[in-house]
Amino acid sequence: MKLVPVLLVHLFGCLGSIAPVGAEETWPSWRGPRGDGSSPDQTVPLRWNVGSNTVWKVPLPGKGHASPVVWHDHVFVVSAVENRRELICLDRASGNRKWAATVLTSPRERVHRRNSLASSTPVTDGEHVFVSFLDGEKMYVAAYDFEGKKKWEKRPGVFSSIHGYCSSPILWKDKVIINGDHDGDSYIVALEKKTGTEVWKTMRSNRTRSYCTPVIWTIEGRNQMVLSGDKTIASYDPDTGKRHWFIDGPTDQFVASLVFNGDLLFMTCGFPQRHMLAIDPRGSGDVTKSHVRWRTRKDPSYVPSPVSLGKYFLVVSDSGRASCLEAKTGRLAWNERIGREHGASAVTVQGHVCFVSEGGIMTVIKPGEQYVEVARNELGEEMHASPVITRGQWILRGSEHLFCVGRK
Repeated sequence: MKLVPVLLVHLFGCLGSIAPVGAEETWPSWRGPRGDGSSPDQTVPLRWNVGSNTVWKVPLPGKGHASPVVWHDHVFVVSAVENRRELICLDRASGNRKWAATVLTSPRERVHRRNSLASSTPVTDGEHVFVSFLDGEKMYVAAYDFEGKKKWEKRPGVFSSIHGYCSSPILWKDKVIINGDHDGDSYIVALEKKTGTEVWKTMRSNRTRSYCTPVIWTIEGRNQMVLSGDKTIASYDPDTGKRHWFIDGPTDQFVASLVFNGDLLFMTCGFPQRHMLAIDPRGSGDVTKSHVRWRTRKDPSYVPSPVSLGKYFLVVSDSGRASCLEAKTGRLAWNERIGREHGASAVTVQGHVCFVSEGGIMTVIKPGEQYVEVARNELGEEMHASPVITRGQWILRGSEHLFCVGRK
């Protein structure tokens, strides 16, 4: 099966330039340059200590669970400060603030205890950075240039959820795409990057909140934007919003994004029923009974997104049990408790998997038939945001500070 990591294609240009050009310099979106938590970096330390390996540490105003994004010398992070939603730009080398912008002022909405008022990770194409928040009862999306000037703002639809808002935007060609699964008429919407004009809007069948960020792959020549939510797992054409295929269920609510290993898609969910599934993405129409290759209910995750590495699929449950499964068959290689609550999504680097607990402990594991723990690193703060890797360094968002840890 031909796999093209399309996020990199549409950020860096032609396919021939994907691997070497800028890949280790940027982490432009939720889950990085490929949208799956994988990093090509070969120098970031797997063992680190905040006392001896911290390059810089800066306080962050307010609160937020969104991950930082990085484009060369710029680090962008969002935060909620009282009733204000802030976009902050920092210097990559020093952590010094370049600028901060108040994106909007809006009443504090009700949120789940594991959510925040600034949970949607921004996305950047190297010219603009795009952010998304909830403004009252409407989804809010805005574009800023790298000098902190707002270029446009739009409210593309209503959004209602007793658990609050989290919908990280993604980029596809000239479009910004945002998932609007909520407790109402759910939808996915694509806006023009330059103007915010609506390009397409696809309504979803059910009225159920979910928080899955879509991921786009080109699989055997077909562009597929895949997400779970709205009581389904579905693939769409990101150019038009037209649905390719869908699987009913297997549950109502989803948070974790899917991953792809070049052969199968893997997903983990959810609430109220919890499952892990492997899916053949070659289908069309209703593939509920035909394209699920395996399924298990042992220790799936609800919030943390999984990873695929080599022949294995790995995930940590919200309660802190890590599992390693053979990707092709779903056979369980091992299942181990590595800590308590986990909410951040895993990353892979240098052939290892890194899980981060809400207590700020990063557990580094070597995938294989037996559990092999390589390192256990402690940030010293709570951590809800997922890790970022660039230039041989970790960019880590704690509950109070943003850290740069690693190669000096």
